[in-house]
Amino acid sequence: MRRAFSKSVMRSRASAPALVAAFLFAAPHMAAAQDGAADAAVQDGAQSAAATGAQSAAAGNTPSPSEIIVTGFRASLNAALADKRMETAAIDTIKAEDLGKFPDSNLAESMQRIPGVALQRGDGGEGKNISVRGLGADFTRVRINGMEAAAQTGGSDIYGAGNNGRSFDFNVFPTEIFSALTVRKTPSADVEEGSLGATVDLSAPKPMDQAKDFVLSATGRGVWNELSKKVDPRASVLVSKQFGDSGFGVLGSLAYQKRHTREVGYSAVDILSANQNGMFCSPLGFTPQNPGNSAASGASATNCSTGNPRTSDAAAYQTVYDARRDDMPNTPGSGAFFPRIPRYLNSEQTQERIGGTLTLQYKPDDDTDISLDLLYSRFNVTRDDNYIEAISFGRSASNQGYPMMSLKDVQLSDLGSVEYALLDGVDVRSEGLHSKYSTTFKQANLNFMHRFNDRLTVDAKFGLNESVWKDKVRMQYFMDALDTDNFAIDYTGGGQTPVLGFGFDVSDPSNFLYGPTPGAGVVTGGFSLQGKPASNTTKGTLGEVNAHYEFSDAFKLHFGGQFRSSEFQQRFTTYYTADTLVQALPAGTSLADLTTQITGVDSLWGHGAPSSWASLDWQKLADAYNLFDARTCTGCGETNPGVKEEQSSAFMMGTFDFSDAVGFGLRGDVGLRYIHTWQRSSGFINLSDPTSPTGLSGQYRAVARSYDDWLPSANLVIEPVQNLLVRLSAAKVLSRPALTQLVPTVAINATTRSGSLGNPLLEPIRANTFDAAVEWYFRPGSLLSAAFFYKDIKTYVQSVNALVPFSSLGLPNELLTGSNTTPDELFNIATPTNTPGGPLKGIELNAQIPFNFASGFISHFGVLANYTHVMSKINYCLSSSGGVCTVTVKDDLVGLSKDTASGTLFWENDKFSIRGTINYRGPFIRGIPASPGSDLVGNRATTYVDASASYNISDAIKLIVEGTNLTDEQNSLYTDSQRQDTLFQTRVGRTISAGVNVKF
Repeated sequence: MRRAFSKSVMRSRASAPALVAAFLFAAPHMAAAQDGAADAAVQDGAQSAAATGAQSAAAGNTPSPSEIIVTGFRASLNAALADKRMETAAIDTIKAEDLGKFPDSNLAESMQRIPGVALQRGDGGEGKNISVRGLGADFTRVRINGMEAAAQTGGSDIYGAGNNGRSFDFNVFPTEIFSALTVRKTPSADVEEGSLGATVDLSAPKPMDQAKDFVLSATGRGVWNELSKKVDPRASVLVSKQFGDSGFGVLGSLAYQKRHTREVGYSAVDILSANQNGMFCSPLGFTPQNPGNSAASGASATNCSTGNPRTSDAAAYQTVYDARRDDMPNTPGSGAFFPRIPRYLNSEQTQERIGGTLTLQYKPDDDTDISLDLLYSRFNVTRDDNYIEAISFGRSASNQGYPMMSLKDVQLSDLGSVEYALLDGVDVRSEGLHSKYSTTFKQANLNFMHRFNDRLTVDAKFGLNESVWKDKVRMQYFMDALDTDNFAIDYTGGGQTPVLGFGFDVSDPSNFLYGPTPGAGVVTGGFSLQGKPASNTTKGTLGEVNAHYEFSDAFKLHFGGQFRSSEFQQRFTTYYTADTLVQALPAGTSLADLTTQITGVDSLWGHGAPSSWASLDWQKLADAYNLFDARTCTGCGETNPGVKEEQSSAFMMGTFDFSDAVGFGLRGDVGLRYIHTWQRSSGFINLSDPTSPTGLSGQYRAVARSYDDWLPSANLVIEPVQNLLVRLSAAKVLSRPALTQLVPTVAINATTRSGSLGNPLLEPIRANTFDAAVEWYFRPGSLLSAAFFYKDIKTYVQSVNALVPFSSLGLPNELLTGSNTTPDELFNIATPTNTPGGPLKGIELNAQIPFNFASGFISHFGVLANYTHVMSKINYCLSSSGGVCTVTVKDDLVGLSKDTASGTLFWENDKFSIRGTINYRGPFIRGIPASPGSDLVGNRATTYVDASASYNISDAIKLIVEGTNLTDEQNSLYTDSQRQDTLFQTRVGRTISAGVNVKF
């Protein structure tokens, strides 16, 4: 689509990066002498943006994001506001302050300032995903240079371990290779389907949009974190060249970052009631005795297990024994809740992020634009996690767990949460996890636009992209100390996390064991390679051609066709069984030879953490047993699931501007999009095969299907009086289920007669949407707005259990081999299923107020503020019969924070720029239901404070300082909405960066 726009070059020679809170308040006074000269520059920039926006809004036209060249935070805000005003759809845009300089150091973190956008942080506190208007990352679609893109990477287990869905991991990309991002909250027919929350457009700069024939910009920084205690490099360079009057230009950019992170804290892994793993060891003489006498485990009237005497206090044991849930009044201990594996954690990462773009553009005049966009990004992570933990809480009697622990003292809250406990017979584990993973993203786009005459314009786009997430190594290793005494969990000191006492010297490796199991369920150390290396590969293809015909200045017709394909493939590794067995220590080797010390957690975290604890050194362990020489068997037990989707679509849309005819502003668009989706899902079923060296073989399954959708949409903008806009929007939208839910894989446990199935026949999640907004552009560069949004979500996807005969599943009977289970027996099968959705509604309030109404020092201030409130309740299926929900609970949508808010205060003149930003995200549900006795897993509210500053030494040199998480905020997860037992809480610390930008 050719969109007329008066090109505006705005220059405000201030940028933005940050130091710390003290700098935030002191620095503006350093530049007070600059007020007079800067007033005119600020006012001129604001007036230019407002005038441009008004002209384009009156014409009903929309600019390309790259057509405004901006420098400085205030100018970037003005340019973004002009875009917002001009569009008929509801959008919010963030512009680069200067070439290669985004307002924030992370793409996802930049979007926090946009109304309705909530950030989800990953490892090291870095922004990873976003939710928009209460809808999580799986409902948000991302395009890079106009092409739908996928980006998946790994992470810690508590945050889902890795991304196997449709959500987009923004931390894969350096910000420096992009010039603008736009969040499109309401659809139009010319924008392809796939989003319920928003469509996010990331745009790289183009050479012919630059104000000068030649531009060179380079930035170098040092980044320091108070936990890692290291200074890491971050650098970028951008070069743009226009070759005279030829119309040809080249732009290249390159960005590199190395980052060391450290994260310390507490994890419970899960919260379970005491009965879940068989209750504690009963005191002497208590009836009934637990555990019962067993020659295998050594349990007797006096011992909990071999050499482990019964030392439970009768009163303490009775307290837990009498704690019972209302739904389980006859089950002792069902109302007493303890951490599944209480532990301290230390996580250290080394990250490398490199990205680059290359654009070749031919634009001889305004009627022709041909460009080739190439983009590359690679994100490498080496991660080492270490834990010191009480493993017995997570085990049953068969693994020498819960019933082998004696309870000597206990305090429970009124709701049953443990407040204090002292125990004997506890197995303590020093555990580690070494992992390496990388994500590589590549994309190429060929773009064409030509205006054949005053009425007809044709544009086309062809593109290929590929995202490969390689999980190269995931090695778990551990050593154990058995039946230790005086282990303590203590919450009585206050706070959300406990003090753990281990009762012995955890820094002495001689107190631990490593070797094969002696039997009877006893574990004395081990390792696991966990099926790595593995990979997720997503390949995308795009081809589209669009035409735009101008019948008059008041009406234009747009139509076109598009083909998109996406192919998702997972690959796993299967090891020879013999190579995964735990072996005794090599002759002449002690644990001291294979261990290292984890230190510093006590000073960085506190809460009773030991000053050091012994841990196996993964490299020494691997070398001692040649673990990385373990053999793999291609095709043996292979489980390489995949999903291929092809979308063929066509649209027709009319845009209109009847302002001249009716005497007031009236413009908009109305259109219809048709989509045909073809989907093929495939995978393997693992079968037991004693003849295979891996013990497994595979059976291939594939399911193909197709479906059609007609999606109407309309956007209307009314300007009843000058500078006051009323927006109305209505549409039908859809979002497709997570990729892993569509895979026809099977997991069957014949012993427990349970299992799970993928569902390749899942329907998309469809919704009807309505939006209304009022926007008042009361001064140049200023905005006050309020928006209401409503989504009638027709369907949702949940895991639903059904009790069905195994023979009805269409699965091979070989899955039952060795279990004494017949095909006619009933199995409890969990399957992702389309269930009823529900309404989602909310409001957004937004303000952008530069103080250009004032004079002198005050005129350089400005404020950004927004607040979003979202409400949505759906019925969650807790249990079912025959695939029909029998017990449901109504609660908030998973991932929805009812309240989010952001505020920024900035000061800027032609020499100096400084700002501080505060972002609040209210509590939200991460999962529902949780473990038995708990209704959900939630995330507590968070408030993050960041700041940035820059100083222009000259037109060519600028100093930059930034600070993130200045209040040292900690993220905290909990279990159960009433008890709110802490599940996971860590500290990542403050991060400060300083550097210099040079531009010619």
